[in-house]
Amino acid sequence: MASLGQIIFCSMITIIILFSTIIILILSLTFSHNAPSVVTQNTFPVANLGQDHLLSCQIVDTEETTYTRVSVTWEKTGMQGFVYRYLYGGPYLENQNPQFEERTEVFPDALLRGNASLLLRSVSAEDEGVYTCTIDSATGGGKVNIRLRTAAYTAPTFTFSKGTMAAVADRWFPRPNVTWMDHNRKVLQATTSIQENSVGIFSVVSNLPQVTDRETYTLQIQNKLVTSISRVQLTDLNVSTSSYFSFSRAPPTLASVVPSIVAAVACVYLLI
Repeated sequence: MASLGQIIFCSMITIIILFSTIIILILSLTFSHNAPSVVTQNTFPVANLGQDHLLSCQIVDTEETTYTRVSVTWEKTGMQGFVYRYLYGGPYLENQNPQFEERTEVFPDALLRGNASLLLRSVSAEDEGVYTCTIDSATGGGKVNIRLRTAAYTAPTFTFSKGTMAAVADRWFPRPNVTWMDHNRKVLQATTSIQENSVGIFSVVSNLPQVTDRETYTLQIQNKLVTSISRVQLTDLNVSTSSYFSFSRAPPTLASVVPSIVAAVACVYLLI
Protein backbone atom coordinates (compact mmCIF):
# COMPACT_ATOMS: atom_id res chain seq x y z
CA MET A 1 0.00 0.00 0.00
CA ALA A 2 1.34 3.43 -0.91
CA SER A 3 2.50 5.77 1.83
CA LEU A 4 1.35 9.38 2.15
CA GLY A 5 4.76 10.52 0.97
CA GLN A 6 4.53 8.44 -2.22
CA ILE A 7 1.08 9.80 -2.98
CA ILE A 8 2.27 13.39 -2.51
CA PHE A 9 5.35 12.72 -4.64
CA CYS A 10 3.20 11.18 -7.39
CA SER A 11 0.91 14.21 -7.39
CA MET A 12 3.92 16.54 -7.65
CA ILE A 13 5.23 14.61 -10.68
CA THR A 14 1.90 14.97 -12.44
CA ILE A 15 1.73 18.70 -11.73
CA ILE A 16 5.32 19.28 -12.85
CA ILE A 17 4.81 17.42 -16.13
CA LEU A 18 1.60 19.29 -16.93
CA PHE A 19 3.15 22.69 -16.17
CA SER A 20 6.24 21.79 -18.23
CA THR A 21 4.03 20.96 -21.19
CA ILE A 22 2.26 24.31 -20.88
CA ILE A 23 5.55 26.21 -20.65
CA ILE A 24 6.95 24.44 -23.71
CA LEU A 25 3.81 25.28 -25.67
CA ILE A 26 3.98 28.95 -24.65
CA LEU A 27 7.68 29.20 -25.57
CA SER A 28 7.15 27.52 -28.94
CA LEU A 29 4.34 29.92 -29.76
CA THR A 30 6.42 32.90 -28.65
CA PHE A 31 9.55 32.06 -30.66
CA SER A 32 7.63 31.00 -33.76
CA HIS A 33 5.41 34.09 -33.80
CA ASN A 34 7.29 35.76 -36.64
CA ALA A 35 8.29 32.60 -38.51
CA PRO A 36 6.25 31.33 -41.44
CA SER A 37 4.25 28.20 -40.73
CA VAL A 38 1.99 25.93 -42.73
CA VAL A 39 -1.46 25.18 -41.37
CA THR A 40 -4.74 23.60 -42.44
CA GLN A 41 -8.29 24.59 -41.62
CA ASN A 42 -9.28 20.95 -41.16
CA THR A 43 -6.84 18.26 -40.06
CA PHE A 44 -9.42 15.45 -40.26
CA PRO A 45 -11.82 16.27 -43.13
CA VAL A 46 -14.58 13.97 -44.36
CA ALA A 47 -14.97 13.96 -48.15
CA ASN A 48 -18.24 13.00 -49.83
CA LEU A 49 -17.74 10.02 -52.15
CA GLY A 50 -18.12 10.90 -55.82
CA GLN A 51 -17.85 14.63 -55.21
CA ASP A 52 -14.95 17.09 -55.35
CA HIS A 53 -13.17 18.02 -52.13
CA LEU A 54 -10.72 20.80 -51.24
CA LEU A 55 -7.86 19.83 -48.90
CA SER A 56 -6.88 22.98 -47.04
CA CYS A 57 -3.21 24.06 -46.84
CA GLN A 58 -1.99 27.61 -46.18
CA ILE A 59 1.33 29.25 -45.36
CA VAL A 60 0.93 31.83 -42.59
CA ASP A 61 3.36 34.68 -42.08
CA THR A 62 2.32 37.80 -40.18
CA GLU A 63 4.80 39.92 -42.15
CA GLU A 64 3.99 38.72 -45.67
CA THR A 65 0.94 39.30 -47.86
CA THR A 66 2.41 38.17 -51.21
CA TYR A 67 4.67 35.16 -51.73
CA THR A 68 7.23 34.61 -54.49
CA ARG A 69 9.08 31.54 -55.79
CA VAL A 70 6.45 29.26 -54.28
CA SER A 71 6.70 25.49 -54.71
CA VAL A 72 4.17 22.96 -53.43
CA THR A 73 4.29 19.20 -53.03
CA TRP A 74 1.35 17.04 -51.98
CA GLU A 75 2.16 13.47 -50.96
CA LYS A 76 0.19 10.55 -49.54
CA THR A 77 1.64 8.25 -46.90
CA GLY A 78 2.40 4.74 -48.16
CA MET A 79 2.01 5.64 -51.83
CA GLN A 80 4.70 5.72 -54.52
CA GLY A 81 5.06 8.93 -56.46
CA PHE A 82 3.36 12.11 -55.37
CA VAL A 83 -0.20 13.42 -55.45
CA TYR A 84 0.58 16.80 -57.01
CA ARG A 85 3.58 19.08 -57.42
CA TYR A 86 3.84 22.74 -58.42
CA LEU A 87 7.34 24.02 -59.33
CA TYR A 88 8.84 26.88 -61.33
CA GLY A 89 5.50 28.61 -61.82
CA GLY A 90 3.49 25.65 -63.04
CA PRO A 91 2.49 22.00 -62.50
CA TYR A 92 5.39 19.53 -62.45
CA LEU A 93 3.72 16.14 -62.81
CA GLU A 94 6.61 13.79 -63.56
CA ASN A 95 6.34 10.79 -61.18
CA GLN A 96 2.76 11.66 -60.24
CA ASN A 97 0.91 8.59 -59.01
CA PRO A 98 -1.60 7.40 -61.67
CA GLN A 99 -4.41 7.43 -59.09
CA PHE A 100 -4.34 11.24 -59.14
CA GLU A 101 -3.75 11.96 -62.82
CA GLU A 102 -6.13 14.68 -64.08
CA ARG A 103 -7.90 14.72 -60.71
CA THR A 104 -5.83 17.25 -58.77
CA GLU A 105 -4.82 20.89 -59.00
CA VAL A 106 -3.81 23.93 -56.99
CA PHE A 107 -4.62 27.51 -57.92
CA PRO A 108 -1.71 29.77 -59.02
CA ASP A 109 -3.44 33.02 -58.04
CA ALA A 110 -4.10 31.63 -54.57
CA LEU A 111 -0.44 30.57 -54.24
CA LEU A 112 0.58 34.22 -54.38
CA ARG A 113 -1.34 34.60 -51.09
CA GLY A 114 0.22 31.46 -49.63
CA ASN A 115 -2.79 29.23 -50.26
CA ALA A 116 -1.75 25.80 -51.58
CA SER A 117 -5.06 24.00 -51.05
CA LEU A 118 -5.52 20.96 -53.27
CA LEU A 119 -8.69 20.31 -55.26
CA LEU A 120 -9.32 16.56 -55.40
CA ARG A 121 -11.96 15.65 -57.98
CA SER A 122 -14.47 12.79 -57.78
CA VAL A 123 -13.37 11.38 -54.43
CA SER A 124 -13.22 7.59 -54.09
CA ALA A 125 -12.72 5.33 -51.08
CA GLU A 126 -9.13 4.71 -52.25
CA ASP A 127 -8.34 8.39 -51.65
CA GLU A 128 -8.68 7.93 -47.89
CA GLY A 129 -5.40 8.31 -46.01
CA VAL A 130 -2.79 10.73 -44.65
CA TYR A 131 -1.69 13.56 -46.94
CA THR A 132 1.31 15.86 -46.46
CA CYS A 133 1.30 19.36 -47.89
CA THR A 134 4.77 20.94 -48.17
CA ILE A 135 5.21 24.59 -49.14
CA ASP A 136 8.47 26.41 -49.88
CA SER A 137 8.76 30.10 -50.69
CA ALA A 138 11.33 32.87 -50.78
CA THR A 139 10.55 33.68 -47.14
CA GLY A 140 10.30 30.15 -45.77
CA GLY A 141 7.72 27.39 -45.54
CA GLY A 142 6.81 24.18 -43.80
CA LYS A 143 4.52 21.19 -43.96
CA VAL A 144 1.28 19.91 -42.46
CA ASN A 145 -0.39 16.49 -42.34
CA ILE A 146 -4.08 15.94 -43.14
CA ARG A 147 -6.00 12.73 -42.46
CA LEU A 148 -8.67 12.41 -45.15
CA ARG A 149 -11.68 10.22 -44.39
CA THR A 150 -14.40 9.32 -46.89
CA ALA A 151 -18.15 8.80 -46.53
CA ALA A 152 -21.35 9.21 -48.50
CA TYR A 153 -24.04 11.55 -47.19
CA THR A 154 -27.02 13.51 -48.47
CA ALA A 155 -29.66 15.62 -46.77
CA PRO A 156 -33.11 13.99 -46.78
CA THR A 157 -36.10 15.24 -48.74
CA PHE A 158 -39.56 15.29 -47.15
CA THR A 159 -43.12 14.77 -48.33
CA PHE A 160 -46.40 14.68 -46.39
CA SER A 161 -49.39 12.52 -47.23
CA LYS A 162 -52.35 11.13 -45.24
CA GLY A 163 -50.95 12.09 -41.86
CA THR A 164 -47.48 10.62 -42.49
CA MET A 165 -44.20 12.48 -43.01
CA ALA A 166 -41.87 10.59 -45.37
CA ALA A 167 -38.12 11.22 -45.54
CA VAL A 168 -35.80 9.92 -48.27
CA ALA A 169 -32.00 10.12 -48.27
CA ASP A 170 -30.47 8.19 -51.16
CA ARG A 171 -26.70 8.17 -50.43
CA TRP A 172 -25.18 7.12 -47.09
CA PHE A 173 -22.04 5.21 -46.16
CA PRO A 174 -21.20 3.71 -43.72
CA ARG A 175 -24.67 2.39 -42.83
CA PRO A 176 -26.49 5.01 -40.74
CA ASN A 177 -28.90 4.96 -37.82
CA VAL A 178 -32.15 6.95 -38.11
CA THR A 179 -33.99 8.72 -35.26
CA TRP A 180 -37.09 10.94 -35.22
CA MET A 181 -37.71 13.31 -32.29
CA ASP A 182 -40.34 15.87 -31.31
CA HIS A 183 -39.61 19.44 -30.16
CA ASN A 184 -38.84 18.11 -26.65
CA ARG A 185 -36.29 15.66 -28.13
CA LYS A 186 -38.50 12.71 -27.22
CA VAL A 187 -37.77 9.78 -29.52
CA LEU A 188 -40.72 8.89 -31.76
CA GLN A 189 -41.72 5.59 -33.33
CA ALA A 190 -41.25 5.47 -37.11
CA THR A 191 -40.96 2.90 -39.87
CA THR A 192 -37.51 2.95 -41.47
CA SER A 193 -36.06 0.97 -44.37
CA ILE A 194 -32.33 1.01 -45.18
CA GLN A 195 -31.28 -0.65 -48.43
CA GLU A 196 -27.78 -1.30 -49.77
CA ASN A 197 -27.09 -1.04 -53.50
CA SER A 198 -24.61 -2.99 -55.62
CA VAL A 199 -21.70 -0.65 -54.79
CA GLY A 200 -22.30 -0.63 -51.04
CA ILE A 201 -24.11 2.70 -50.72
CA PHE A 202 -27.17 2.81 -48.46
CA SER A 203 -30.49 4.54 -49.13
CA VAL A 204 -32.85 5.56 -46.33
CA VAL A 205 -36.65 5.75 -46.40
CA SER A 206 -38.31 6.65 -43.11
CA ASN A 207 -42.01 7.29 -42.41
CA LEU A 208 -43.27 9.10 -39.32
CA PRO A 209 -47.02 8.58 -38.72
CA GLN A 210 -49.53 10.78 -36.89
CA VAL A 211 -47.80 14.05 -37.70
CA THR A 212 -49.37 17.10 -36.05
CA ASP A 213 -49.89 20.42 -37.81
CA ARG A 214 -47.55 23.22 -36.65
CA GLU A 215 -45.39 20.78 -34.70
CA THR A 216 -41.61 20.78 -35.26
CA TYR A 217 -39.88 17.44 -35.72
CA THR A 218 -36.19 16.51 -35.90
CA LEU A 219 -34.80 13.75 -38.09
CA GLN A 220 -31.28 12.57 -37.29
CA ILE A 221 -29.37 10.35 -39.72
CA GLN A 222 -26.01 9.37 -38.28
CA ASN A 223 -23.05 7.07 -38.82
CA LYS A 224 -19.59 7.07 -37.26
CA LEU A 225 -18.37 9.91 -39.50
CA VAL A 226 -21.33 12.14 -40.37
CA THR A 227 -24.51 13.35 -38.68
CA SER A 228 -27.36 14.97 -40.60
CA ILE A 229 -29.86 17.01 -38.56
CA SER A 230 -33.09 18.11 -40.23
CA ARG A 231 -35.82 20.28 -38.72
CA VAL A 232 -39.23 19.67 -40.25
CA GLN A 233 -42.48 21.56 -39.70
CA LEU A 234 -45.92 21.01 -41.18
CA THR A 235 -48.06 24.15 -41.61
CA ASP A 236 -51.41 23.84 -43.36
CA LEU A 237 -50.12 20.83 -45.36
CA ASN A 238 -46.96 22.74 -46.38
CA VAL A 239 -43.65 21.20 -45.37
CA SER A 240 -40.75 23.48 -44.39
CA THR A 241 -37.31 22.04 -43.66
CA SER A 242 -33.75 22.97 -42.81
CA SER A 243 -30.79 20.59 -42.65
CA TYR A 244 -27.13 20.69 -41.69
CA PHE A 245 -24.22 18.26 -41.33
CA SER A 246 -21.69 17.76 -38.58
CA PHE A 247 -18.62 15.54 -38.71
CA SER A 248 -16.93 13.33 -36.15
CA ARG A 249 -13.96 14.68 -34.30
CA ALA A 250 -10.63 12.87 -34.38
CA PRO A 251 -9.00 11.51 -31.22
CA PRO A 252 -6.53 13.82 -29.40
CA THR A 253 -3.01 14.01 -30.77
CA LEU A 254 -0.27 11.91 -29.31
CA ALA A 255 1.52 15.03 -28.05
CA SER A 256 -1.43 15.95 -25.87
CA VAL A 257 -1.69 12.55 -24.17
CA VAL A 258 1.97 11.63 -23.69
CA PRO A 259 2.44 13.74 -20.50
CA SER A 260 -0.59 12.12 -18.90
CA ILE A 261 0.60 8.64 -19.85
CA VAL A 262 4.07 9.30 -18.43
CA ALA A 263 2.59 10.62 -15.20
CA ALA A 264 0.24 7.67 -14.90
CA VAL A 265 3.04 5.15 -15.44
CA ALA A 266 5.19 6.89 -12.84
CA CYS A 267 2.36 6.89 -10.33
CA VAL A 268 1.51 3.24 -10.87
CA TYR A 269 5.17 2.29 -10.44
CA LEU A 270 5.43 4.16 -7.18
CA LEU A 271 2.16 2.91 -5.77
CA ILE A 272 2.77 -0.78 -6.39
